Amino acid sequence: MAITRWDPFREVVTMQNRLNSLFRDMNDGDSPLTTAAFVPAVDIYEDDKKVMLKLEVPGIDEKDLDVSVENNTLTVKGERKFEAEEKEENFHRIERRYGSFFRAFTLPSTVDTEHVQAKYNAGVLKLELLKKPEAQPKQIKINVAA
Repeated sequence: MAITRWDPFREVVTMQNRLNSLFRDMNDGDSPLTTAAFVPAVDIYEDDKKVMLKLEVPGIDEKDLDVSVENNTLTVKGERKFEAEEKEENFHRIERRYGSFFRAFTLPSTVDTEHVQAKYNAGVLKLELLKKPEAQPKQIKINVAA
């Protein structure tokens, strides 16, 4: 396990970048951020060969999910529809969020955007993005001189 130094200002800069992006997107008018009803949680991790994303999207049909890559930006959109067969007056509480969602991720230059795999199982959308061959680590053999 690698030890990383905690830098409190890194989080402030990250927050500032998110806010700047939000205000920039709000000027676009009908942006997905202003029309999204909720934002699904995501786990992102990587190893030597790939970057993995796992999004929690329970209760969403596979046909209601849209995954695309354009200009090194991975976009995941979808919609959770409210079950119309239930009568509203019988509900005591509605805590699950319904409607559309939108997530966008800027991909590093080491990711091969031509080889993206998406799998959907048990409410989890799993995206696998392979790294370019030149970005993968290489083992170098050491020759010992006699």
